[in-house]
Order: sequence, then C-alpha cells, then structure tokens
Amino acid sequence: MVEEHVILVNESDEPIGLMPKMKAHEKALLHRAFSVFVMNDKGETMLQQRAKNKYHSPLLWTNTCCSHQRDGESNVDAGKRRLMEEMGFSTELKELFSFIYKAPFDNGLTEHEFDHVMMGTFLGEPNINPDEVADWKWMLPEDIKKDIEENPDQYTAWFKIIFERFYDHLMQNIPTT
Repeated sequence: MVEEHVILVNESDEPIGLMPKMKAHEKALLHRAFSVFVMNDKGETMLQQRAKNKYHSPLLWTNTCCSHQRDGESNVDAGKRRLMEEMGFSTELKELFSFIYKAPFDNGLTEHEFDHVMMGTFLGEPNINPDEVADWKWMLPEDIKKDIEENPDQYTAWFKIIFERFYDHLMQNIPTT
C-alpha cells in the first residue's frame, strides 16, 4: 500500500512541500484539506458516521466526506474523488469558502488544516464503502446545530468547527422572496 502524502501549505495556501499524512498529523503541520457537504432538495445535509475501524474518531458523525488533496489535484476533483470512494456517488461540487483550523485528538494526532469547504446536491441514496462509512443520514442544518449542542461527543472535532462556518454561510446566503 502506498503511503498517502498531504500537501503542506503556508497560511496563504501556497504549497511548501509534501509529507506522509501520519507524520503531518503527528507534528500538527498546516496542510491542505477539503470538506464536502451534500444537500438534497429538502434542504437537508447528508451526514456520514465514520467506520468503526478508523484510526481516529470512529463511529462519530461528520460531514458527507472530507480528506486531503493529492499533489496536482484541484480541490473540486479531490472532493469528487473522495465522495465516490466513501459514499459511492458523484455530483457537481462548488467551493464555498476556505479557512484554517486546528483540532487536537486524544491519540496525539492533530488536524491543522487549510480547509476548502465545498457543497453539492444529490437526491438519491449513497452506496457507502463499509471500510470508510458505518452509516449515513439526512438532517436539516438547524437540527444538526441543535444536536451538536445537545450531543457534542457524537460528532467529530473538525465537523463541529466546520459546521458552524457552513451553517453561517447557509444562513447568510438564503434567497429572499
């Protein structure tokens, strides 16, 4: 198995090198990442529950998919690739915004990411990869927000950070009639 590398970046998202993924997370170095939110025509967001065998945050709920871009891969292409690998479907993605966050884990690893947040639309059922995903569900953003407040230990550390910004983006961009 080929070891996955991440793209190390500066605070302007300019690449400064490549590093094995685990080493970057052990050293808490800033690297490029993406987060995909897929919504349906009812305004619901598709969440995934991470697989039981994940090396961190197993069985916690998170956004539709997230991962790291490969060297030379665009943000949208990376999002589409990982969406197919994890959730088993493809859809058009639009990049909404990006920001830097840092989330340490109990196992000594730290996510320190320049995260590109993307959104797409899908109306079917995913064909989940059981090595990546234990379960999935649709939830309205306001219900997700409430559930995170009531059950924060059921969600990944990064999702709680990213969802707050995603929710604000949705609320600021609701079309007025």
